[in-house]
Amino acid sequence: MNTHASDVLVIGSGIAGLSFALKLAGRRRVTVVTKKERAASNTNWAQGGIAAVVGDDDDPELHIRDTLLAGAGLCHTSAVRGLVRDGPERIQELIAWGVRFSRAAGRLALGREGGHSRRRIVHAADLTGREIERALLEALDAHPDVEILEDHLVVDLVVGIDRATGERRCAGALVLNRRTGAAAEYHAPVTLLASGGLGRAYLHTTNPDIATGDGVAMAYRAGAAVANLEFVQFHPTALYPAGDHAVLISEAVRGEGAVLRKRNGEPLLDGVHPMGSLATRDVVARAIDFELKDSGEPHVLLDLSPIPPEDIERRFPYISAACAERGLDIRHEPIPVVPAAHYACGGICTDAFARSSLPGLLATGEVACTGVHGANRLASNSLLEAVVYSHRAAQLVLGQPPCTVDIDRPQFSLGTRAADTSDEARWRGLLAAARTLMWEDAGIVRSNERLARAESRLTEWKEQVDKEFARVQLDARLVELRNIIDTALLIVRCARGRRESRGLHYNVDHRDRDNERFLRDTVLVSHDLWEANGPWNQHR
Repeated sequence: MNTHASDVLVIGSGIAGLSFALKLAGRRRVTVVTKKERAASNTNWAQGGIAAVVGDDDDPELHIRDTLLAGAGLCHTSAVRGLVRDGPERIQELIAWGVRFSRAAGRLALGREGGHSRRRIVHAADLTGREIERALLEALDAHPDVEILEDHLVVDLVVGIDRATGERRCAGALVLNRRTGAAAEYHAPVTLLASGGLGRAYLHTTNPDIATGDGVAMAYRAGAAVANLEFVQFHPTALYPAGDHAVLISEAVRGEGAVLRKRNGEPLLDGVHPMGSLATRDVVARAIDFELKDSGEPHVLLDLSPIPPEDIERRFPYISAACAERGLDIRHEPIPVVPAAHYACGGICTDAFARSSLPGLLATGEVACTGVHGANRLASNSLLEAVVYSHRAAQLVLGQPPCTVDIDRPQFSLGTRAADTSDEARWRGLLAAARTLMWEDAGIVRSNERLARAESRLTEWKEQVDKEFARVQLDARLVELRNIIDTALLIVRCARGRRESRGLHYNVDHRDRDNERFLRDTVLVSHDLWEANGPWNQHR
C-alpha cells in the first residue's frame, strides 16, 4: 500500500476544514481530503448565516444568555463566552478573505432567527454557506502548497506511538480514492477531523449525501471519546414532501415575520412558547410533530404574508426559486413544511483548542462536541463555532514543534473479495432499513421500548456489516454504510443513557428534566457509557 506524508492532514472541505487549512497555508504542508467535490459540504447548504454581536443594539451578554437558554443547562459556560467573545473578529476575517455578506445602508445586514433576542445573523441573502465556500476556496487557490484531494474517502484513522511520550497518537488516515478504487495511507503528526454531520443516518434530512457520520464513527473506533449524540437537531421547517433530501426553509424566514400555522389557519405556537414561531428549534419541531400526530395532517403551514413580497424576493432568492420549481409562489401562498434531521449537537469531545482525547487528533465544526451547543444549538451558532475553533486549532499547531510517530505494521486488514450485485443490493437494503429505524425509533419523540428495539437491531446489523467489511474489497458504499450503522448505534446508546427529557432529547417515558442525575454530558468511550462527571465535563 502506498503512503504519503504531510505536516497536517485535514479531513473535510467545509468552513471548518478550509479556514483551518488557509491559516496554515505557506507555513505547513497541508493535505485536504474530501469525499466529493471540494465545495460539497454541509457548509455549502447553510442558508441562515453566522451569529455574532456586531449590531449597535446588541451585547455579548445577550448572545451568551440566548445560547445558554437554548442549550437547556448543558452548555459549557466558558466555551460559550469564548465563542461570543471571538465572534466579531472571525467575521471580519471572513470579510478580509473575500466573503460578500449582505449589506444595508453600507453596514452588515443582520437577520434574526429562533431563540435570538436581537438581530445578529450575518448573512449573504439565503445562501451564506455557498458564499463562504466560494471565498475560502478562491483564497486557497493562491496557495499551491495546500493539496486538495477530491473524491477521496477516509476509511479509518491511523494510530501510532509518540516517540517522545510513549502514548497512542493519531498519525493520519487510510484513504480510498473513489475514482480508482486504490487505497493509501496519508501520514501526518496532526490530523484535523472536519468531516461534518450525520444527518444521513435518518430517513428525512436537510443534509447532503456526504453527511454519513464518518468522523464520529472513525474517531470512536480509534479510541477518542464522543459525547451528547442523543441531541440531534431536527430543523422544524423542511419543504413538504421532504423526501430523501429535504429542501430547507431557513429559520430566517420566521425571523422576518413568517408564522407557523395549523392547516386550519390557527397559529401553531400560540400558548406553547412566549416567542411563538421564533421559539428554539427543539420546541418548534416537537410542536409540529405533536400536531401532525394529533391531527393526522401530513404537514403544517408557514405563512409568509406578514413579509412584503418585494422583501421575500430580495432576502430569500434560493427559497423562492426552490418552491417555484414545485409550483409554489411563496409571495402569495403558505409553504407546507415538516421537520427533518438537520444538525448534530454532539460529536467528538474537544477542549478549547479543538484537541480530542486522542493525541494528534483535532476536531472542529459539526463533527466536534465543544460544549457550546449543550442540549440544543442556538440557530446560526454553528458556522461561528467552526471558524472560532478552527482558528484556535491553527494557532495551536503553529505554536508546537512537530513530533515523530512510530506506526505499527500492518495496521489494517482489508477484505479481498470484489463486491457483486447481491452485495450491493444487501447494502442498499440495510441502509434503507437503518435510516427508517432511526427516523421511527430515535427521532423527535422517543420511548424506552423504541430505543431498546433500535439498539438491538443496529447491533445485529453492525455485526453483519463488520463481517462484510472484513471480507469485501474496500468499497465507498460499504464504508459509508459501516459509518452510518456505527454512528446510529452511538446515538441510540447515548439516548438510552439519558433517562430524562432535555432540549432535543424527548422521551415519553421520562418527560421531565432531571437536573439531579442528568445535568451532565453523556460521554462514550470504547462502547461504555461513562456515567461519571469526567474531566471533559468539568469545563461547564
